[in-house]
Amino acid sequence: MTDINPKIHVLFLPLWYPNKYDPMPGLFIERHARSVKQYCDVSVLYLHPDPEQKRNYLFETNNDDNIYTIRLYYKHTKNNFPGLSQLIKTFQFYKAALKGYIYLCKGKYKPHIVHVNVLTRLGAFALFLKFMYGLPYIITEHWSRYQTRVGTYKGLIRKIITKIVVKRASAVTTVSEDLKKAMLRHNLKNKNYHVIPNVVDTNLFFPSRIKQKNDIKNFIHVSCFDDKPKNISGILRVIKKLSAIRTDFKFTMIGNGPDYENITEYSNLLEIDSKFISFTGLKEGVNLVNAINKADFMLLFSNYENFPVVIPESFSCGIPVISTSVGGIPEHLSSDKGILIEPGNENQLFQTINKLLDNNSNYNSEKLRQYAIDHFSYKVVGKQFFDIYMKVLN
Repeated sequence: MTDINPKIHVLFLPLWYPNKYDPMPGLFIERHARSVKQYCDVSVLYLHPDPEQKRNYLFETNNDDNIYTIRLYYKHTKNNFPGLSQLIKTFQFYKAALKGYIYLCKGKYKPHIVHVNVLTRLGAFALFLKFMYGLPYIITEHWSRYQTRVGTYKGLIRKIITKIVVKRASAVTTVSEDLKKAMLRHNLKNKNYHVIPNVVDTNLFFPSRIKQKNDIKNFIHVSCFDDKPKNISGILRVIKKLSAIRTDFKFTMIGNGPDYENITEYSNLLEIDSKFISFTGLKEGVNLVNAINKADFMLLFSNYENFPVVIPESFSCGIPVISTSVGGIPEHLSSDKGILIEPGNENQLFQTINKLLDNNSNYNSEKLRQYAIDHFSYKVVGKQFFDIYMKVLN
């Protein structure tokens, strides 16, 4: 804890967060919490429905990195009536949320401000806490559903509640300017919008001191292996096309997710030789850093995004990025940091990689890292949130 203001206690309410079933969801939210921890006390209350759970409520608490975290797994009742099922799910969620908040206040202490991550249900709960206990709340939105390409922000009741929740918030932050504009297009108005990007641990994601030169150029892709947004199948088709004309490249595909088996099967169907591609599964921490440092380029070919954290992670390691020009990516990926291409344009991706294989890149690793430190480090991002908290509380 720093000496800036140890009395401020922020409660994070995340829709997604690493849990006992999956360590990957909401890692970017966890990192935001760690950045805030540089300046104030932080607690996290995460709710997870569990239809297989026998007990009504299971509390798991820890104090990792001095962040008091409550993961509340609550029993989710199944039934065959869709309308009734949604009502029951909603009731169970808010009952669990209230139990979790009471548990927090008994076991730790009451927060001064609530930080909602991802709308809408948790925003409605934060609004309830505001009316009941006078707690102000801010919102950080990460979800790409407001973007035209995604189009999943639907439902009259959802839209009405979301507008009320956003309007009543003391501040709203988004991880990109593009997402902010998308929310405003849906008439989600607030007088205090801010753009605060995803954060990266620049002490962990650090360039390798020994950079090996190789005749084989290495490309790395890191994602949650959800093909609809990430378009990994498009990358595979480009790899297959490249392998027909040259052999001086290798792609390392890192991650796990809903389409992992389908993607690996599709690679086999395309008969991509293993010397051109490898699937490693999930990598975290030092293992992920080492993998990024072995690459010449990070590659994303997404159909839609906000601002994926693998981009600042790559910059922090001094690795340039090839990505589609979607979401908030163009706000940070200029020509001195990598290459932007059109979403879905496999021929452009093919031509770009083919050209890179014939030319030495002139990207400055030190400048890439310094950009990450100046824009995405814990200290910088945490200070931006802290300034908002102070303005709200004062």
